[in-house]
Amino acid sequence: MAKKTPSIKIGISEADRKAISTGLSRLLADTYTLYLTTHNFHWNVTGPQFNTLHTMFMAQYTELWNAVDPIAERIRALGFPAPGSYAAFAKLTALPDVPATPPKAQRMVEMLAAGHERVAATAREVFKRADAADDQPTADLLTQRMDIHEKTAWMLRALLET
Repeated sequence: MAKKTPSIKIGISEADRKAISTGLSRLLADTYTLYLTTHNFHWNVTGPQFNTLHTMFMAQYTELWNAVDPIAERIRALGFPAPGSYAAFAKLTALPDVPATPPKAQRMVEMLAAGHERVAATAREVFKRADAADDQPTADLLTQRMDIHEKTAWMLRALLET
């Protein structure tokens, strides 16, 4: 006999929960992709700014790593499975994969700044749906993510000023 899943009655319709979860899945994929890119750049950065960027990238990939679990758990709390494979993330993310050959340090910074801006934009898109559905926990999560990504993008852009 098939096991029946209990219905979810949290004051958000199933259609809204599904739409929000779909958006959060995109955010999860963007976050994981940016995490992997940042970790790759941490390993492969070279040049006169090596120590500064190596340390900065470590702080950034650690923050991103710590962000994926709350996003995935919010998807689960809304009643849907969280994506968790490279194949799923590749289909869902708006970010490009890391280049096969590591770019120069300045290009790494440019790519990461653009990546953080893109993730902030994804979070902002999902926020609109969560806010319209009166989903405060998701809206709170998204507000925090937007703040972190926008500040990180600003700090990375500051490194590019001449």
